[in-house]
Amino acid sequence: MAYDLLIKNGTVVDGTGAARCLADVAVADGRIAEIGKIRDSATKVIDASDLIVAPGFIDPHTHYDAQICWDPQVSCSSWHGITSVVMGNCGVGLAPCRPEVHEIATLDLVNVEGIPARVLKSGITWDWESFPSYMDAAARRGSSLNLAFLAPLTPFRHYVMGEESMERAATPSETARIAELLGEAVKAGARGFSTTTGRQHVGYKGRPLACRLASREELAAYANVLRDLGRGVIEITLTQDFGNIADHEYDLLDFLLTQSRRPVTWLAIFDRDDQPEASQRTLARTDPLIRRGGIPQVACRPFVSEFSMRRAIAFVTFPSWKRAYNQPVEVLRQLFAEPEFRASLAADIRRAGWDWHKVTVTEAANPELKKYENRSIADLARERGLGGREFDAMVELALEDNLEMWFSRPAFNINAERVGRLINDSRTLIGLSDGGAHVNMLCDAGYCTFLLGTWVRERRAMTLEYAVKRITSEPADLFGIGDRGRLAVGAAADITIFDYNTVGSPQRGEMRADLPGGGKRLVVPAHGVIHTIVNGTPIYEDSKYTGATPGEVIRW
Repeated sequence: MAYDLLIKNGTVVDGTGAARCLADVAVADGRIAEIGKIRDSATKVIDASDLIVAPGFIDPHTHYDAQICWDPQVSCSSWHGITSVVMGNCGVGLAPCRPEVHEIATLDLVNVEGIPARVLKSGITWDWESFPSYMDAAARRGSSLNLAFLAPLTPFRHYVMGEESMERAATPSETARIAELLGEAVKAGARGFSTTTGRQHVGYKGRPLACRLASREELAAYANVLRDLGRGVIEITLTQDFGNIADHEYDLLDFLLTQSRRPVTWLAIFDRDDQPEASQRTLARTDPLIRRGGIPQVACRPFVSEFSMRRAIAFVTFPSWKRAYNQPVEVLRQLFAEPEFRASLAADIRRAGWDWHKVTVTEAANPELKKYENRSIADLARERGLGGREFDAMVELALEDNLEMWFSRPAFNINAERVGRLINDSRTLIGLSDGGAHVNMLCDAGYCTFLLGTWVRERRAMTLEYAVKRITSEPADLFGIGDRGRLAVGAAADITIFDYNTVGSPQRGEMRADLPGGGKRLVVPAHGVIHTIVNGTPIYEDSKYTGATPGEVIRW
């Protein structure tokens, strides 16, 4: 028999956790046809000698809802061996949306996901209104990766309630209509719905993201949609106190699990230096929920926030920042000149426990200020005679650079020993890449290669087999993507081939001006990913993008 593709002489790690083995993999009609010692010919042959052959990686937490309009490559996730992404997370998205309110949906993404307005204005195609038509538009457009969609609750509430969705709970009749639309989305292939309670999720005109206003009665109705259909997942962001879970958050998870009878995955459990026992304490406390289908997500990369005083998402949860939210540079300069405003913001930062030795200047626009790059604010404050007034030193530096200066602050997941415990814990789901979001402050889309390079090869914190399982079959099983995430005969031929000795990605990203409208974003390059195959078609060969778009919209 002649196959379409034959991968010869590779070391197969199949995604189940089973021990690796030397084997060939044959592909026909987009599916895996045979695994073993294969002597038949093929139209295309890849020699995978000395390479690892694994299932394509599956990213369960992305925000490519807008980017898929202009970037069929779905970068930079596709660089890292990822073959399927789940988007529509955190309750924010672009469908359903009436033509006359495109601005509101756009500004929700600007504020919640940190995507510049000019990028969205230039790049979003708006060739849909309903959620099913949004998925259909993605299928028509084409993609290098497989696209799975959660239905984000915010646009559904806004579609039915208008701007009042950002002010109040829905009435019974409105709730019924929203539930009906959610049901249509899930029947059309959405993999569930998402929402958030996070205080940092502030949308249009600085108002709470609409899904945050949903009442328990509403949430029960929406969860019952999944219960009645017998499918779907609920994703919810619970990050009011990173690493911890409050009583009301525990109760909400319990409520959603009860009402939906479906898995509920929540964000997130982070490791904190200031509360080193918090993550394990939270896992122990939520274990009863986990046994019922609750799944906490964790990150394997250090969470490092990059920010400027123009776009200080790092301050968004501080009460003092409300006056500065979405203000132009002229207004921000005036505010920073006010002693009262500076004092109140400094007090909020002090309460948050920032370590100024770990806050550094990452980029200065003014050439004369480049000398301060990669230096800590603590050191620069001492040089300026502002020891003990580090916030004032940071503001001075920012003002000298017309608020263009960028700063970096490691926030969570810094301690390797404790993070290693988290990512090895089978009760957790590894993800949280936020691919496509927060484009000017972080890029964790390379978490899969970071896991393999840093945690497996360098730190030997887990086996290769377990690491591959964690980023393939585990997310596939959660989101009902049963024919992906494993190398098995009959499964979809999503395959990642990498060099174990070089696979990885750097901890820090690099800025590129490659977004629509000339927008900039942080990206993280991949190392050691040699070939990536989606539905039997190579999208990367010898680490070079082929331009192929074989990805499918994965419907439940």
